[in-house]
Amino acid sequence: MAELSPVQPCLWFADQAREAMTYYVDVFPNSHITRIDEYPDESLDEHFAGMTGKVLSGAFTLNGIDFVCLDGGPLFVFNESISFVVSCADQAEIDYYWSKLSHVPESEQCGWCKDRFGVSWQVIPANMGELTRRPEQIQVMMAQKKVVIAELENA
Repeated sequence: MAELSPVQPCLWFADQAREAMTYYVDVFPNSHITRIDEYPDESLDEHFAGMTGKVLSGAFTLNGIDFVCLDGGPLFVFNESISFVVSCADQAEIDYYWSKLSHVPESEQCGWCKDRFGVSWQVIPANMGELTRRPEQIQVMMAQKKVVIAELENA
């Protein structure tokens, strides 16, 4: 069995961990689901009521980065204070990831978006630092939803 990273993000879903893992491994190259452990039969313990077949613990890899996840119920929800950065080589890659990950238009700004599970992503060019050196470039970036490299270069 492959050794997992010593530090891994853990995503708490209400009840969509399996669906999210499947979706993410389809979006990112070189990705796979490593393991899914399900909650036991709810008749064994009242603490498992309604959770039979849901993900007690899941492990997956997105383009070389190990993640874990679980279905823990609606007690906690995702917010923008944590996001995952997707460094893109060019505009085509930005456009691809944006089309797959952005599902909440009111959450879009400066390359940040939120997927259909509520997870926040920053879909940005790998050279974002070079593209935002001048005040004019920063102003353009602040007005963008999806980052458009040409607009930053021409600012």
